[in-house]
Amino acid sequence: MPILSDRKAEIIKEYATEAGDTGSPEVQVALLTEHILNLTEHLKVHRKDYTSRRGLLMMVGARAKLLRYLRLRQPARYQALIARLGLRR
Repeated sequence: MPILSDRKAEIIKEYATEAGDTGSPEVQVALLTEHILNLTEHLKVHRKDYTSRRGLLMMVGARAKLLRYLRLRQPARYQALIARLGLRR
């Protein structure tokens, strides 16, 4: 379930720290969160899709690493991001 290009551009615009920013932790976490939500819905229907489940677990791990990096380096940005995304932390 890929993210559509217009939705991806919308997410990047919303979470970018400056114009043209696509690599900040905020943007990366927001894109991963969107992808995780889409894949979770897919797996509710296709329960035996083990390959996608593995990809989901890898994305959750990557998001956790980015959030850990942000929490340790800049706690204020971390708190703002998890509040905006509605993540439990």
